[in-house]
Amino acid sequence: MSQSDKFFARANSLLERLEQLLPPAPKQVELENSSTAALTWKYNKGRGYFCAVRQKGDIQLADLQSIDRQKALISRNTRQFLEKFPANNVLLWGPRGTGKSSLVKAILNEYRDAGLRLIQVAREHLTDLAEIYEQLVDLPERFIIFCDDLSFDRDEPGYKSLKVILDGAISHTPGNVLIYATSNRRHLTPEYMSENQQSRMIDKELHLHEGIEEKLSLSERFGLCLAFHPFNQEQYLAIVDHWLRRLAAPEMDKEATRKAASKWALERGSRSGRSAWQFARDWTGRKRLEQQ
Repeated sequence: MSQSDKFFARANSLLERLEQLLPPAPKQVELENSSTAALTWKYNKGRGYFCAVRQKGDIQLADLQSIDRQKALISRNTRQFLEKFPANNVLLWGPRGTGKSSLVKAILNEYRDAGLRLIQVAREHLTDLAEIYEQLVDLPERFIIFCDDLSFDRDEPGYKSLKVILDGAISHTPGNVLIYATSNRRHLTPEYMSENQQSRMIDKELHLHEGIEEKLSLSERFGLCLAFHPFNQEQYLAIVDHWLRRLAAPEMDKEATRKAASKWALERGSRSGRSAWQFARDWTGRKRLEQQ
């Protein structure tokens, strides 16, 4: 046996022993006729696979306060999709904590019994969208690809993959799949003052700089764009009241509770729905502990 043959034999033996030490590959979820409503796309040993989400949130549409217009529009779009009528991909954008991701999760809880399925795909795995679509195209269920908290640099591979999918390429757009994405950025990419300064007026018409045009080219591929805005004081306190009732908080002086909730938001610099929920959990737990 030559030296090279001995080397490869030893290398193969070493690889076999290493494989025995590695954990077994997770079982691929069989999507067809599966009762699993929420999944994620993950990687193991260089291969992508569907993984069931075992712990699902119980947030309901009624839990989301002060975003009635957004709830109505995304609910209608989802019903159209489930009825196999034309429907749009959706971009939910706005500041953190305003209910974007929670709304998508609540939509799943609302329509899971009607056949809706949700597959969360991380930004770094968006290059697999064509492969994911191929596995979904012949299934009877209706799937939403959920891309949470998206933000890109223009040259990222996932940015280009998402553009191709949203552009409606015939080979990549099965009728039983939509994309719902959330982002803190309206156009999903950073915006720079220099790009605005390079826009020009030609014959009294505004011609945007090509960098701005490129940013618009992705976000405009979403047929339905829902804007979320910061809550004012009364909206924030109404959300606090809702969660206190939902968590069955002990009855307390209402004015004292509102002052504590306002201080909580001030200390965090945010009157968001997330901040209201966190305060309600803290306040409820604290008061129950005091009553023991």
